[in-house]
Amino acid sequence: MPLLCSLLTALFLPGCATRTIEVTSEPPGATVIANDVELGRTPLTADFTYYGTYDVLLTKPGYEPLRTTASARAPFYEYPPVDLVAAPLSPHTTVRWHFTLSPSPESSQPKDQLEQDLLSRANALRSK
Repeated sequence: MPLLCSLLTALFLPGCATRTIEVTSEPPGATVIANDVELGRTPLTADFTYYGTYDVLLTKPGYEPLRTTASARAPFYEYPPVDLVAAPLSPHTTVRWHFTLSPSPESSQPKDQLEQDLLSRANALRSK
């Protein structure tokens, strides 16, 4: 009986379930910060522990910073009592997030145009 219990325990408790978030962005190469923790640059894969809503910040030079929220929802097999049976069978969960960054107005104008705009605003301010 103890041997049977040990075998069943080894079968149904293989270890902790792994959870990952895959983050992609358009354009790629944006820095991702989730809940004040830098995860890296897109495309990236990061481990996470808790399901729920995350505060996300994406930054990339030449693009407007994107501050938003993203959800990591638990799949049906993570809810009790299904999780007791499903955990040994599907121990890996992947959540996918995709974000699109907008170019900043400064990056869409030629450099000469930016200098001209700056000089004209400076001259207008001087004349006041």
